This record gives sequence, structure tokens and C-alpha cells, in this order.
Amino acid sequence: MPHLTLEYSANLDDRIDMHRLCDSLHATLLDTGHFEIGAVRVRALRCASYSVADLLPENAFIDAVLRIGMGRSEAIRQQIGDALFECLQQELTALFDTPHFALSLEVREIARDFSWKRNAIHPRLRQPKTE
Repeated sequence: MPHLTLEYSANLDDRIDMHRLCDSLHATLLDTGHFEIGAVRVRALRCASYSVADLLPENAFIDAVLRIGMGRSEAIRQQIGDALFECLQQELTALFDTPHFALSLEVREIARDFSWKRNAIHPRLRQPKTE
């Protein structure tokens, strides 16, 4: 882990490059130095149906949730959250030029006893590179 999931309002489709945003957030997670490349997942889920605030059609949102395994200190979790939120704010600057955008980020820890995984990517990425 980390798994970062973005839920976003469909009215952002023409206003942001979601693939670029996911790539920037992926790079940010790796740049923190706290995660192995084979564990990083960033995905964006488009919400076609939503009701936001005063129901104006131009109201838009991105809600980001980072799930990470337990064991990192509060300071490390804070650093990771700060880095992600800074990346989000930089990438989405233009959306804050209107009074119709809301951004949120939450960091959640997942208990090991309640998290099952099988990853065929890790062994490939952990192999020494040969030329």
C-alpha cells in the first residue's frame, strides 16, 4: 500500500487532465520515500450523480482518500498528507479561481489483520536489473 482513490464530479471531465493528475500524485507518493514502487496505486473514479452544497450545476469536487498500512508515525502520515495536498492544490489551481470547487483529502490506516493482498508485481520490480 498506498492506495489513493480520487472520487470526482463528472463536470470536471473537460476542466482537468485526470490521467496527468494521477501521474503527479503517483510521483508525489514515491517522492515521500515511504513507499515501494510496486505498492503504489492511484485511481480516479468519476461520479456521474452527485449533489453538492447549494446544488448549482457548476459545483464540483474531488475527494481523495489515501489508504496505507499501519505502522507509520503520526509525523510521517502528516508529511505524506501534506505532500499530497500540496500536489493537489498545485495541479488544481485554476479550479480555485471559481467559487464552485471543493477539495478534500483523508489518510486512513488499514489494520494488517483485516487486509489481504497478493501482488505479482513486487517480485518483478524487486529483481536486480540486468543489462
